[in-house]
Amino acid sequence: MNSPLLYRTTAAAGTLLLAGLAAMVIATPAQPEWIPLFNGKDLDGWTPKFKGEDLGVNYLDTFSAGDGVLRVSYDKYKNFDSRFGHLFYKSKFKSYNLRVEYRFVGEQCPGGPGWATRNNGVMIFSQSPESMLKDQDFPASVEVQLLGGDGKNERHTANICTPGTHIVMDGKLITQHCIDSKSKTYHGDQWVTVLLEVRGDAVTKHVIDGETVFSYEQPQLDPNDADGKRLIKDGLVRLHEGYIAIQAESHPTEFRKIEIQPL
Repeated sequence: MNSPLLYRTTAAAGTLLLAGLAAMVIATPAQPEWIPLFNGKDLDGWTPKFKGEDLGVNYLDTFSAGDGVLRVSYDKYKNFDSRFGHLFYKSKFKSYNLRVEYRFVGEQCPGGPGWATRNNGVMIFSQSPESMLKDQDFPASVEVQLLGGDGKNERHTANICTPGTHIVMDGKLITQHCIDSKSKTYHGDQWVTVLLEVRGDAVTKHVIDGETVFSYEQPQLDPNDADGKRLIKDGLVRLHEGYIAIQAESHPTEFRKIEIQPL
């Protein structure tokens, strides 16, 4: 038979435990909110940089916005003529989740390179647009390459390309320029969502349909690349933070969600 004292002691301990658990739940910090980088109506907060043009020139109105969509279009082009462009967000970031929803539409601009068909990208760990040379094709950065299917062949997305940079994967320095993911192929003009988890130079993950298709670390400038070498200061090559940019590589693309969650 249990004594009243033991019962009261046990009950009191249980009450304290429940109170402690409740306090822990209450004290658990809420997840940071998602912050839209694109406001759905204009390019406020974004700056274009095109090869051969001064910073801020939106060459032939390639980038435009309205009705909830950021567009990369080539309606005013006669020929692409290697006018690679990038649209940079005003701030640089270090640790965050980035969610991007995109789709490919229409036909590639005449004169666009074959590899750029249904091809675009999101640059992370990027150099600033101000530090780009006037005739520089791509910013030194890590590119999350976005590819659309051609209607018949397998074509993965959320790939990795490394203009002016390298990454480390599974403990090995990767110097290969582009690495193919194992994502499914997305044909036609369907919307596709890619989630990026970036934790400084500790780990970066590419996630699509809930599946992590890449995990890597230690993004760094390539000392053997002219653009990468120019940005190395005091021997420091590791990239802990950088700018985010949207590419314009000759195929019309639409983005209806670009949002960030600070970590």
